[in-house]
Amino acid sequence: MKPICIIPARAGSKGVKGKNIRNLNGKPLISYAIKSALESKFFSHVFVSTEDKKISNIAKKYGAEIPFLRPKKLASDNSDISDTLYHTIKKLESEYDFDSVMLRDCTCPFIDYDDMKKVIFSFKKNNCDSVYSGVLAHPNPYFGMGELNSKQYIFTPKKLKRIIYRRQDAPKVFNLDGIVIFDSKKFLKTKKLLTNKSKIVEITKEHGHMIDFEFDFTVAELLMKNKSR
Repeated sequence: MKPICIIPARAGSKGVKGKNIRNLNGKPLISYAIKSALESKFFSHVFVSTEDKKISNIAKKYGAEIPFLRPKKLASDNSDISDTLYHTIKKLESEYDFDSVMLRDCTCPFIDYDDMKKVIFSFKKNNCDSVYSGVLAHPNPYFGMGELNSKQYIFTPKKLKRIIYRRQDAPKVFNLDGIVIFDSKKFLKTKKLLTNKSKIVEITKEHGHMIDFEFDFTVAELLMKNKSR
């Protein structure tokens, strides 16, 4: 059975206003997530979850399905993605047949076919609850990062029995970026995506580039132009 793909896209955004439909290299940001998901042929359906009619119309134009709009209470700045997913999956399961879901972040426009393929393959191969894509974190919390204590003295937020003096010696830490595939039946019982039976597939820093702020958008524009050469 093929998984379904859900792409969350609310209208509100603090870091970049209207970022989900803002043009990136001449196309709405959300279009890249929709296009890559549809062209991969990995999914039985590609849905967009949004409360906004403008986003809905643009998403439909690029081929996504929007069988219903998300309640506005699930689209606020304080909304939890787990609540949004729970609501969306519960509504969809009465009309569609699926047992796994890929959550696709539309703010990571460079996720491609191979990234999705590797994550799906890992999920099918391993007896796990979910599989994330991830980029090696830099800086690493075991090396090169500092946190302030109550007296405003700096300390290393993650400690080991030995002090890390070289970046290469630090344990691998990942930024969870772009996509996660998960068992939808288990999720409906726990409302948890990250469990003690979650795995990760490493992707490149470029593919995991996430747009949260204006600087990120500027970098994405440069990456797009470089790809077009």
